[in-house]
Amino acid sequence: MEMEMKDELGVTVERLATAAGLLEQAVERLAQRQSEFAVDAEASIGRIVATVEGRREAELEEKLAAAEAQIAELRAAAASAPVEVTYGRKTLPAAMTNLLAKQGVTVESMEAGALDAALVSLSMEQRFAVKAQLMRAGLLG
Repeated sequence: MEMEMKDELGVTVERLATAAGLLEQAVERLAQRQSEFAVDAEASIGRIVATVEGRREAELEEKLAAAEAQIAELRAAAASAPVEVTYGRKTLPAAMTNLLAKQGVTVESMEAGALDAALVSLSMEQRFAVKAQLMRAGLLG
């Protein structure tokens, strides 16, 4: 009986040793597969990132080219268009017209010498104000 138990125990130990060996092989295969998967995943992610970056670069290059073309068009238009300085107001305020009329100056017959002569009686600040109004109205260059 003791011998039978020893044989049975020996068979059980052998079976356990075989099972442990098979488990070790399975763990090694799983570790190898995980390593291969990690390498494949890293390569796939690298390709995806490169594709996205390439598309973004192409999109930015298109936008840059469009902006440069628009700048060139605007520069060409600005170079060919005559420069016209306009002031917001084309008429004088009524008070200014009355002030000039009191000094004997009409807007239609305004000359630089006549204007200066008419404004002599005004203070320096008032002369500047009158001339500024005339310039804004586009009547004095």
